[in-house]
This record gives sequence, C-alpha cells and structure tokens, in this order.
Amino acid sequence: MDWVSDDREPWCHVFVSWAFRQAGAAALAPVTASCLEGVSWFEDQSRFSEYPAVGAVVYFGSEGGTHVGIVTGYDADTIQTISGNTNTTGSPEGDGVYEKTYQRHSSYVYGYGYPDYPEGIVVADPAWKGFDGVTFFGQEAGEEDLPRGGSKPDQPTAGTVVIDGLAYGPGARGDHIMRLGKMLVTAGCSAYTEGPGPVWTSADTKSMRKYQIKIGDRGADADGIPGSQQLARLKREFGKAA
Repeated sequence: MDWVSDDREPWCHVFVSWAFRQAGAAALAPVTASCLEGVSWFEDQSRFSEYPAVGAVVYFGSEGGTHVGIVTGYDADTIQTISGNTNTTGSPEGDGVYEKTYQRHSSYVYGYGYPDYPEGIVVADPAWKGFDGVTFFGQEAGEEDLPRGGSKPDQPTAGTVVIDGLAYGPGARGDHIMRLGKMLVTAGCSAYTEGPGPVWTSADTKSMRKYQIKIGDRGADADGIPGSQQLARLKREFGKAA
C-alpha cells in the first residue's frame, strides 16, 4: 500500500486507513502508518476521548503509539475490536486481521478517535451527550445500535417489525420503545445496565428474548423481536405498571 507506507513499517494503522478507504470514507480517519500521527489527527479535530464508541479508532500503549484497531462494540468491562498486524495473542506485531476483546479500563488502552460519521456515532462519553448526531450509551453498545442516517423515528429498517404502525427492533426509536422496556423490567425480564430508553438497543433484544422464553416461546418465536401476540400479552399483563 504505497499510498500510505512501505513494507518496512508496521501495518496496524495501514489496515485502519485501508478500511476507511475501502468504505469510501477516507476523509473520516487519518491516512498514515503511524499510530502517534493518528492520535494527533483526531486530537487536532477535538474528536479524541477516553471513552469508547462504536466505530471509533482505538489506540493502545504509551501515548497511543503502540497499536490501533476499530471498535465494533463495548460493554461496561470490555471493548470488541478488529485490527490488523496482530495475532491470536493480541500482539501489536502479527500475521493477520483479527477480532479481539480487551479490558475497557486497562492501562494499555490509551484512547479513542471519533470519526465524524454522517449517520452519527454511538458513544460512551458523557461529555458528548446532547451533541448533534450523537447517541449516548454509557455501558453497552454494538453494531446493531448504530444510527441509521436519515431514518424517521418509526420508519422500519432491516430486522424490525411494525405492529399497530410502530416499529420494533434494530433502528427503531420512539417513546413506545421506552414503554416496552419498562414493561419488560416489570415482567422481571430486564437485561438493561442502563435505561430503558427511546432507542432500540441490544439490551431491548435480550430483554424481549427473556420474556419470550419466560412465556414458553422458542426458536424463531424467541428471537428478541416482539410478535403481535407477544406484545399484546405483555401489554395486557404489565402495561398498566409501565
């Protein structure tokens, strides 16, 4: 990849730059082979944080200069990443591209660059709450929680169902999602570490699946997305308390 480096340099940041280039989003991340230059690039744009974000570029080691990857998800304790020039042990020098899990609060994790995605970004940084294009999930988020640029609150997207004119599932948002979550909490099926809120998250899917299993549904009927009869029963049994 002579557009960014030569064969003598470590290629972990080359992989990150390549990934953004392949996605047609080269302007959203630094084109460099240097992790230190990558950190400076995000800092110069005031888009660097100590908190993870889905799609963030995570930097490791002293001043962020040791290794780099792309965050695909996080929870209260860990971050999930994909990175190049690593191996099965997680070394910053390796033989390929791997999905890895790191301790979120490890001293090895230096910080995160937030690309300015046109669809917006899902972050754990409380200082970013209320910014345009920002969705705040402090404890848990994954790719299924990414914002769908330009979609209306109740516009169905892939993986959703529409019941009585309202969408449920990934990408759905609105007060009805929060009401559903409160009913699931009342039903004793909570998988929430925070919330529930008005945006469908993986915790809503997990909580709904717990309810489906609780009422005896299995297989495709326990996929974490409500069916019309399941939702009607949930409302009938727990709606007044929500």
